[in-house]
Amino acid sequence: MSYLVLALILYILWDVNYFLRCIFTVLAGSLFQSKRKVTDTTTIYGVCTSQDVDIFIRHMNNARYLRELDFARFHFYALTDLYKRVRQFGGGAVQGGSTIRYRRSIPIFSAYKIQTKLIWWDEKAIYLEQQFITLSDGFVRAIAFSKQNIKDCDVMNLMKTFDEIGEERPALREELRLWLDAMELASLPLRKDK
Repeated sequence: MSYLVLALILYILWDVNYFLRCIFTVLAGSLFQSKRKVTDTTTIYGVCTSQDVDIFIRHMNNARYLRELDFARFHFYALTDLYKRVRQFGGGAVQGGSTIRYRRSIPIFSAYKIQTKLIWWDEKAIYLEQQFITLSDGFVRAIAFSKQNIKDCDVMNLMKTFDEIGEERPALREELRLWLDAMELASLPLRKDK
């Protein structure tokens, strides 16, 4: 009975399913999939269930997309050893921003995959592109950019530790540059040292 009460308290105070899914995603990737290069695309799979849908019970709720991106990002970190190297440099990673474009909804009970790819980096952050693709038709349902701030670590030096990374960064894509400019512009009024 005391375990049941403890479980109930945990479910009331914490989003237990989120933490369980994080652990499962990272462990399953680490144990059952081979390591990937940091330049590779990683893939996780999911199904839009009744817990993911909006108020009309027809398609995935917009907030669930971002939650699913978390799991895909953790999976990418585990398979590429990126987070392990960040920790070896004494750093940590935190979400610095994201933008998502919803192209078409993911219907309830539809299977999909999320592909995650490192597309650029600067001195303080790495940038990921993530795509939701339905398995039934191969259509890209949503596409997101994610800025991962790397704290207490020089990202340029970190990236040089990966054999597959040459001396040059990938070209900065125009859509990513525009998003970075928009974030910078939005930050200006919030700064104390205007």
